[in-house]
Amino acid sequence: MRPGKKGMTMAKRPETTTARIRLLAKSGRLAAAMMAALVHASMNSASAANAGCETQADKLGVARIVEIDAQGGPIFGSYTKQEREDSFLGAKEVVLTFDDGPMPWITRSILDTLDEACTKATFFSVGRMALAYPEVVKEVAARGHTLGTHTMTHPFNMFRLKPDVAHDQIERGFAAVAAAANTPIAPFFRFPGLADSHELMAYLQSRGIAAFTVDVVSNDSYIGDPKRLTELTMREIERNNGGIVLFHDIKRSTAKALPEILRQLKAGGFRIVHLTSKTPMQPLPDLAVAMSDALAKAASKSGKPATLMPFYGTTGPVVSQSADPVATQAAPSAAPEGPNTTTAAATTTAGTMATATAANSAVPISQLAPAPRQRVASTKASRPIDKAEWSRATHKVRAGKRSRTIVLKATAN
Repeated sequence: MRPGKKGMTMAKRPETTTARIRLLAKSGRLAAAMMAALVHASMNSASAANAGCETQADKLGVARIVEIDAQGGPIFGSYTKQEREDSFLGAKEVVLTFDDGPMPWITRSILDTLDEACTKATFFSVGRMALAYPEVVKEVAARGHTLGTHTMTHPFNMFRLKPDVAHDQIERGFAAVAAAANTPIAPFFRFPGLADSHELMAYLQSRGIAAFTVDVVSNDSYIGDPKRLTELTMREIERNNGGIVLFHDIKRSTAKALPEILRQLKAGGFRIVHLTSKTPMQPLPDLAVAMSDALAKAASKSGKPATLMPFYGTTGPVVSQSADPVATQAAPSAAPEGPNTTTAAATTTAGTMATATAANSAVPISQLAPAPRQRVASTKASRPIDKAEWSRATHKVRAGKRSRTIVLKATAN
């Protein structure tokens, strides 16, 4: 204990991430009790969001749910030089993902479009954006989508940051998005610019967090014409025969192109796979309290609403234009007992949420539990994709009225 104001004593705040993780382990039972209540509310919200979709065969819908046990710290997707998991997707299966939001006038349009198609996506939200627009984060969860995170402030080249700084970016991102959602979120993470590294993957594994890279880049950060964005995105999806697709829910062109992209996916025989987590993420207790306090303080102010802008320049409001999944189970591999391991109560409630979702729809659930890998922090980074390379890989080459986009090729293991 340390002295406080007027002779009072105050508990000393854990100085390191490791100390905070130990505190998290001690608070497991309380976290489990809170999760049980929150998951029950989430189940009711998701059921309401899916109302009416079960009988609409003409909609894109959800063909399959993949429930991932993140305790082994896996990484999925082909855009990485790390040792990764085999793809869980079959031919013509697509996972829709959206990064960098929320941005109210973009994200809500995208949510409406997804609802109209009766389909689901995974949103990798940035912590500072979530704190600015918590009501939109709540809407994402309430409509039955999966919430992951994308750091606190979206720094590029995370592998060049000091380890404690990079770890703090990860932890604050999870704490902020979970606080904004006020409901359990998935231990799913995507590196900004897909800039992963051995050391950071080892840290994610220690926390029981799964990383997701991509198989198809929509290039919506660089293409402002919705028609052109639709053409190039569908070309890459068809060339790759499906895959994890990267969009951004801060781009107006994405919101405008998405209805036609989903229509073409349906017409082309592509099927949507929705990602869920076996267990929810447990943010570090001190950060969870800090983020909740920040939201409460912001809510108490009567000033103007937040006007936080995205990372690739300002955008303006856009007028918007949206059955979940009998279970086939893969034999689970042994997973380590890490700081994100919840008590039996938490595991049961999380599993109940996925089961209830499937029971209301008839969509198959595949369960994955990848075994942990030997991820040793390396002094030599694997040279992830940096911002400059990303820009070069997506620049437009114009010749008269013709234009093509050079797309970064997936890197094999």
